[in-house]
Amino acid sequence: MKYLKNYPSYLLRKIKSKKISFSQTGLDLLLTNIFKGIKEGFYIDIGCNHPVYNNNTFLFHKRGWKGLNIDLDKSSIDLFNIYRKNDLNIHAALSSSNNTRKVYEFHAKSPLNTLDNKVANYQKAKVKNTYEIKTQTLNQVIDESGINNKKINFLSIDVEGHELEVLNGFNINHYQPDVIVVEYLDLSINKLEIKNLNINNVLNSELYNYMINKNYSLVNWLHSDLIFINNEFKTK
Repeated sequence: MKYLKNYPSYLLRKIKSKKISFSQTGLDLLLTNIFKGIKEGFYIDIGCNHPVYNNNTFLFHKRGWKGLNIDLDKSSIDLFNIYRKNDLNIHAALSSSNNTRKVYEFHAKSPLNTLDNKVANYQKAKVKNTYEIKTQTLNQVIDESGINNKKINFLSIDVEGHELEVLNGFNINHYQPDVIVVEYLDLSINKLEIKNLNINNVLNSELYNYMINKNYSLVNWLHSDLIFINNEFKTK
């Protein structure tokens, strides 16, 4: 009887505490806590891959945020144009400059597709196809999209080893996103698993030192995602 009496309260607590994540590692739940005072923000998702599955920005999209999604795989952007029509969805390969690079493709829409030969060779899966693509900078895409005066709350970069090249094509001093999430792939370890990760490798990495020198602090690390917050950003 006591159990039945308390069951409605238990059920209500269970419903209220239930949290749904769309990120691969629950990253979006951590970020919603960081951005809890911002109802209508703006994100940029580079290497967005899929509009819902394992996506760092879909939870924010559901909550009314808008953004710019970029991927080198056109079939991924086609999906975004169906399911994320309120966003700007751009098919582009980003790097530090305008150039021609080789894409190492495992299959269409694969999250492993990359411009980095070392990362492609590191993966257990085999590259099925290669083709050339013209690269652009993030600055260029932002300018051409007409959002160069937009405040960027959240920048996510997941481009399989090409993250620093993307950052070098972005005027971080001008835009100063509140939070930047960057994938870090440590190719010095035998296998990319949580149990093999080494914080010393992160702290000695070129990527970490780049972000620290740009006035950002590392506040969390989820599997291969490094979460940096702008030192001037204050949550409400």
